[in-house]
Amino acid sequence: MSTRLPPLPAVRAFEAAARLGSFTRAAAELHMTQAAVSYQIKQLEQRLGLRLFQRQPRNVALTPAGQRLAPAVLDAFQRLNQAFEQLRERTETELAITALPTIAATWLVPRLGAFQLAHPRLAVRLDTGVPLVDLDQGEFDVGIRIGAGEWPGLRADLLLPSLFTPLCSPALRERLRTPADLLALPRFGRERWWREWFVAAGLADADLATKPGIELAIEQHAVASAIAGHGVAISSPLFFEPELAAGRLLQPFELVVRDARDYWLAYPAAHANSGKIRAFRDWLLDQAARSGSGIGAQRVADGDGRQ
Repeated sequence: MSTRLPPLPAVRAFEAAARLGSFTRAAAELHMTQAAVSYQIKQLEQRLGLRLFQRQPRNVALTPAGQRLAPAVLDAFQRLNQAFEQLRERTETELAITALPTIAATWLVPRLGAFQLAHPRLAVRLDTGVPLVDLDQGEFDVGIRIGAGEWPGLRADLLLPSLFTPLCSPALRERLRTPADLLALPRFGRERWWREWFVAAGLADADLATKPGIELAIEQHAVASAIAGHGVAISSPLFFEPELAAGRLLQPFELVVRDARDYWLAYPAAHANSGKIRAFRDWLLDQAARSGSGIGAQRVADGDGRQ
């Protein structure tokens, strides 16, 4: 079908000349010379085998054939203009964010209303999912990712450290006097994190196979099980500050381990100067700087056990 269509430059020249009734005004609108517009129209007429314009001294007028063609061409270009305008409007007035489920639900969402109040003309759309989204496709403006902060074509700003430590309900706290007591209770969360935490706690030989843990895909689910008193979860205390402050969740041991991968705000490098991305970046990094002020007073070890 596309091979039957005339070249787009010729159709654009016809649309502008038909709408404006002048090759000269069409040339000014299209940033072309009057001769170039006339040439494009002539090429179109030769392709169709029909004259589309009557050339007059000061302007041009559509022939009967041109009058038959013009409404459809004008309507098509109007629809194209509307489509591009809607796309530009979304680009300028909507901020689309993709983020992992736990950091989105427990850390970002409770703060996001403040950003919306500060930028009332900017609509915010948040998508949470585990699969990695390609930010270069244009569906999302920014993403909160976990990793080393290096992704081809993207710029990344360090947001939060990826920390983990055991968390439990008040009902289980009395049963946890030493790290070794954790081995007798159900454990929720990533086994790798449990192993690294036990190594940092001086229990490199801890036998996790005696009482296997339950590894859930989403940290928030593991912590929900811990709050319900079903066992002990391993997760980031940064994501559950309200529960810790209210006493619904407790951190039984001072030791916090930092994972080798951290949380980053990522966005296409080509869009780094976008006004909405800059506004969200500045606001989000400020929120991150305020988060977890009490962590520094605790014992933080790297994932390999170094303090």
